[in-house]
Amino acid sequence: MEVKLESIPDGWESTTLGNLCGRITTGKLDANAMVADGDYPFFTCARENYWIDKYAFDGEALLVSGNGANVGYVHYYNGKFNAYQRTYDISEFSADVHFIKLFLDRNVQERIRVEVNAGNTPYITMGTLTEMGVTLPRNREEQRAIALALNDVDALLGALDRLIAKKRDLKQAAMQQLLTGNKRLPGFTSQWEVKRLGDVCRITTGKKDVNEGNPSGQYPFFTCARTNTFSDSYSFDGEAILIAGNGEVGNLSYCNGRFEAYQRTYVLQNFTANVSYLWQQLSAYLASTLGIGKIGSSIPYIRMGNLVGFEFPSPIDVPEQTAIAAVLSDMDAEIAALEQRRDKTRALKQGMMQELLTGRIRLV
Repeated sequence: MEVKLESIPDGWESTTLGNLCGRITTGKLDANAMVADGDYPFFTCARENYWIDKYAFDGEALLVSGNGANVGYVHYYNGKFNAYQRTYDISEFSADVHFIKLFLDRNVQERIRVEVNAGNTPYITMGTLTEMGVTLPRNREEQRAIALALNDVDALLGALDRLIAKKRDLKQAAMQQLLTGNKRLPGFTSQWEVKRLGDVCRITTGKKDVNEGNPSGQYPFFTCARTNTFSDSYSFDGEAILIAGNGEVGNLSYCNGRFEAYQRTYVLQNFTANVSYLWQQLSAYLASTLGIGKIGSSIPYIRMGNLVGFEFPSPIDVPEQTAIAAVLSDMDAEIAALEQRRDKTRALKQGMMQELLTGRIRLV
């Protein structure tokens, strides 16, 4: 690939990856060479590494997945390791390795996309990597400073991911305790009973075909997708829980107001139980009770009879249902706020990469 020299910032240069790395090679082993209790990392074309009992490489390296679903994924490693025969080992750097990794993270997928090698299994050729153009500061300290700034954002994203995972685990534990009556909130002593979904709400379905919506319509139109579209008309009015009967089977939506629904979408209304409590029960147990998502499951739709007969434990007193729902809803809101923060941080990183890795913005 020809290196383009126009519009390069002052103090930057354009070269190729092959010129920045003394060695670009591949592993020699088949994927079945891995062992469960090996002493050394074994890099294949997966996002995670495996293990092996011998090493062929030693030092600082970037490992690039050469084919498969994760083609172009880049690992950084420093130490003794081994690699699969379709995994590229890039080493002996004359530029900052972390800057190069970030450059590859941002650009290698687009480079693969324009290659004329898009068969059923996409792959990277040796020439793709060797001839790949790289624009970077001549000053290695500036390269390192850019890498540190972006890696700090990566560290924040990692911390947010771990915190979100922890909060989800806490929510799961709270549901298992509070939605079964194994743990009671202070001040509540009423009895619990097993209820049927069909006994605490009216369950109907929409009447519209999926193609009867209008994206610019006034009213939400719930199909069996994870996001609603819109409609010019409405058939329902009031508070409702909507359940995808096929497609994204079991997916839940909530609406309070006028809306439309697809003929394979279940509409729950006229509740005699706390709606938020019912939402939490459905979120926690509907899919597992009906077998949705189990290994080997091929459930394409939900039957009305199974939905009507869905059973769940519940306090007799609605105030206790409300209190339990409030605790779990607060946890949901906290998780949603963290996810929103993570998404904004991820978008910030993309913007920073766009500016810093092209020299449009220079660090002081």
